[in-house]
Amino acid sequence: MKICMFPGQGSQKKGMGEQLFVKYDELVQEANEILGYDLAVLCGKDPDRLLNNTRYTQPALFVVSALTYLDSVEKEGEPDYVLGHSLGEYAALFAAGAFSFGAGVKLVKQRGEMMNEVKNGGMAALIGLKKEAVEKILQHHNLGTIDIANYNTPEQIIVAGPREDIMAAQRVFESNGAKLYFPLNVSGAFHSRYMQEVAAAFGEMIARHTFTALRIPVIANVNALPYTNDNIGALLTAQITQPVKWWESIHYVYQHTKETPVFFETGPGDVLKKMLDFIPALAPAPAPAAVAATGKVVEQPQTATGFSDKIMPEWIGSADYKKDYKVKYAYAAGAMVHGIASKEMVVKMGRAGMMSYFGTGGMKAPEVEKAIVYIQQELQAGEPYGMNMLNGAREEEMVALMLKYNIRNIEASAYIEPGPALVKLRLKGLHRKADGSIESPRRIMAKISRPEVAELFLSPPSERIVAKLLADQVITAEEAALGKNIPMADDLCVEADSGGHTDQGVAWVLVPTIIRQRDASMKKFNYAKRINVGTAGGIGTPEAAAAAFVLGADFILTGSINQCTVEAGVSEVVKDMLQQINIQDTTYAPAGDMFEIGAKIQVLKKGVFFPARANKLYDLYKQYNTIHELSEETSVQLQQKYFKRSFDEIYEEVKAYYPPAEIALAERNPKQKMAYIFRWYFGHTTRLALNGDSNNKVDFQVHCGPALGAFNQWVKGTALEDWRNRHVDEIALKMMTETAVILHDRMQSFYTTGGKR
Repeated sequence: MKICMFPGQGSQKKGMGEQLFVKYDELVQEANEILGYDLAVLCGKDPDRLLNNTRYTQPALFVVSALTYLDSVEKEGEPDYVLGHSLGEYAALFAAGAFSFGAGVKLVKQRGEMMNEVKNGGMAALIGLKKEAVEKILQHHNLGTIDIANYNTPEQIIVAGPREDIMAAQRVFESNGAKLYFPLNVSGAFHSRYMQEVAAAFGEMIARHTFTALRIPVIANVNALPYTNDNIGALLTAQITQPVKWWESIHYVYQHTKETPVFFETGPGDVLKKMLDFIPALAPAPAPAAVAATGKVVEQPQTATGFSDKIMPEWIGSADYKKDYKVKYAYAAGAMVHGIASKEMVVKMGRAGMMSYFGTGGMKAPEVEKAIVYIQQELQAGEPYGMNMLNGAREEEMVALMLKYNIRNIEASAYIEPGPALVKLRLKGLHRKADGSIESPRRIMAKISRPEVAELFLSPPSERIVAKLLADQVITAEEAALGKNIPMADDLCVEADSGGHTDQGVAWVLVPTIIRQRDASMKKFNYAKRINVGTAGGIGTPEAAAAAFVLGADFILTGSINQCTVEAGVSEVVKDMLQQINIQDTTYAPAGDMFEIGAKIQVLKKGVFFPARANKLYDLYKQYNTIHELSEETSVQLQQKYFKRSFDEIYEEVKAYYPPAEIALAERNPKQKMAYIFRWYFGHTTRLALNGDSNNKVDFQVHCGPALGAFNQWVKGTALEDWRNRHVDEIALKMMTETAVILHDRMQSFYTTGGKR
């Protein structure tokens, strides 16, 4: 049983490939034309000392390895398996027929150029410590910036991270039993989180590439399992940020070959052959798949001996959701009012290929328009983004902006039922495609927390509202007719214990209920496209995210954890306060925009008086019919301590804010006038927080859920403890990556313990 191994970066040496360049002159000339330089000169003489430069190293190694393989096949025939270490995986895929020689050179050229742009990273080889020991040292010695990049042998591990941190970690590892800690001569922290931007760019590029069916099994670095014909691009992209599972890959070969495998290193050097001496033939647990002679993966039933198939973050959640929004992960950053979910946050997420929504609530149309223009100028390559539509007085203005700027993704919030403005937004532009299917120019994701509200968004738009819009010539007859065949929302996001407006629901109850409701509506209305159901609220740790996906959520949406980031549009004073909270430091208070009906919001309570004062205002509103019925003591307390101005001064501001018709109503109804005066406090406390008025911190109104407290505890002792190191896209990636680990570990424990603990 012949196994070919292809080495990765670090195996290059001056003089490699000299005889092969002569033998395969036509292929070398093809490579030279693609690369724009002479490989024979680079590899043979290296006059400019470029051979160890990543952008030159990678194409040179690929070419030499590929030619070595062709020479080997001529003499000894094709192998039974191939696998490559990091860059060597491209030579292995070439050997298996995934792409032509020229296509491989182009892929590796682009990969090398992208990776060469990453600076200030470092890597180091660790000898003498097992995987568990390395992980424990990283965790217990505040080395949270360092990732494991390669599992070469059970006691040879490569770590990667910022160069300064890699150098500083040497003392820690050596004092904890490492026989050798050797910093490597590389420019980047390869196979780590720090390559995320490269992976995103590479992923976009490779998505346009077509691969040929594999004729030989190729074992992937990412999961130590054979490639399939449809996951080549995804695994090559993941390989850039994920660790190389080399010894597990070797184990796979040992376990799935009936004859004794004979390994050949196909390329310069013998580093991989030397590693074999330190890799035992027996693996800790069998891999979950067998490989037929064709190279196709044949799934085998899992047994209680182990679950070893690594779960990738991009696999989690609904494939439809990721396709619909053109994103890699089933993850979104939700809107937060007053632009707290800022234009900078939206751009940051969009550039990372992830979904987020700008928080329009409480903002005037010119402010929102300015934000839209900024976002569209910054995101011009089809990056995902959306805007919030908040139920309220400015709804028509917002709809006009959404239509004017062709906003394709809408987050609909705080709706009890869809009104004419939202229905108009849903129907405008509906048309039939050539294949007869209905296409809408925009997607609506409705945030809901009650089944009766979900029912309205799962149903077609209200016939009564549609008829009125048609009569007023707001929509066309075709749009009205097509609207009968689609739901009011493309997706639902179930809000549980979230920050801001919430019905204080429980995700474990709500999510399964709404999913069943969705399924019933799909059957009832015979919709052509599945409605995604995601969830928000309480998601501040990977354990919570994993639980959401296990419940059946198609995607998750985060909020509270994002307002304590660099990109959040709130004052640094508030971020400093939020960074310190724990899970018990939020509570419920009346919602200023729905004050009279007693709706609740979840807010920060640590270090502020706002919740207590807001609840007292609502109690007074329920108890009295006019401001003049308040006792003198209460009136003085409100004006001097709460408001710091008189009722008359506040009412003058109220009259300048509300439309004349509403003020006229207040003049006739003293209880409504009292409500407007009390409502003023809610707007005032929000402005204090947004502006960071340190002299009035006790009155800050900060919408927040306990998820942020959980997040703070999760990242305590790491660089992310300080909000100045928190970036919304990096949090998203960390959340999804760790969620995948949690899901894998839970599955692993179920299989290995057989349910016994």
